[in-house]
Amino acid sequence: MEILKVENLSKTYGKGENKVKAVDNISFSVEKGEFVAIIGSSGSGKSTLLHMLGGVDRPTEGKVYIEGKDIYTLSDDNLAIFRRRQVGLIYQFYNLIPVLNVVENITLPCNLDGKEINKKRLDDLLHTLGLENRRNNLPNQLSGGQQQRVSIGRAMMNEPAIMLADEPTGNLDSKASEEIISLLKLSNKKYNQTVIIITHDEKIALQADRIITIDDGKIIKDFKN
Repeated sequence: MEILKVENLSKTYGKGENKVKAVDNISFSVEKGEFVAIIGSSGSGKSTLLHMLGGVDRPTEGKVYIEGKDIYTLSDDNLAIFRRRQVGLIYQFYNLIPVLNVVENITLPCNLDGKEINKKRLDDLLHTLGLENRRNNLPNQLSGGQQQRVSIGRAMMNEPAIMLADEPTGNLDSKASEEIISLLKLSNKKYNQTVIIITHDEKIALQADRIITIDDGKIIKDFKN
């Protein structure tokens, strides 16, 4: 089942001589439960692409469909709601709320939505992420790897259609990086969670089911492992 479809997606910055096409007429689709790595050098357009896939940055041209919905036909307010419910975002620098503990950070999307917290799912996520004994810790009481686990839990709490990770290991040492990739793979298998990860690290990309290579804003290679 197709969960994400991208049609002729472009993003242009600047005008005239300063015009830069960060993403250039990209089209592809992703099936439910796929684990996809998007790889490219710095400045290739991969992070810009990810932000458009997640409804964070509107494209100059083209369409993004998530579960059949053309997300950029939504108003800014409705797009923010859709993003909170259907897109799980994981960033390199965690983006946790410093005054909230582990459980409060993970359940933040539910609370913002006024949605009752699924305690069974919360407990299951805490167990899977190895955070059962850290429930009441604040972010500054956690290691970098633990903070990134919290951000994965937050991204998964609402059972999103897709989970997008932008260089999720870029701020971690090699051991913590391996743990984070293992957790993303586990979430992909255990929950049939669709995962798209942006990385410049080929070693990480090779653990995905499929690798899309971006260069100068274009897809130059798309193959399945």
